[in-house]
Amino acid sequence: MCRLFIGADPALWQSVTRSVRIDGVVTSIRLESFFWSILEDIGGRDGMSVGRLIGRLYMESLEEGHAPENFTSFLRVCCGRYLALQLDGLVPAGREASISSLDAPAILAREKRSYPKSPAGYFPRAARGH
Repeated sequence: MCRLFIGADPALWQSVTRSVRIDGVVTSIRLESFFWSILEDIGGRDGMSVGRLIGRLYMESLEEGHAPENFTSFLRVCCGRYLALQLDGLVPAGREASISSLDAPAILAREKRSYPKSPAGYFPRAARGH
């Protein structure tokens, strides 16, 4: 069973540290190369560099009242949710639609209805075998 995952290119889980500017402050973020590539895809859909995307995610999370205590975990979850939303058909897989053009409130409402709350959190239907 695990061969599918173990056989993947080890470069995917290689940690890469990048310096980014968030609200005028330069900081370093360390993520696996797999997550950097997803962040590049997300940012690219709206014509943003990864650094700009990360800064925007950070500032908008603060505006919503979320102080990301572990920002790298937050970024990994953003990447996972992006892929899960695509898998569930809530976000188009093609890059022709920008993320900013999507109806976020409608997507979040549909997501909430389709992901039952469990002790471990929300899981997409595909992950539950439906």
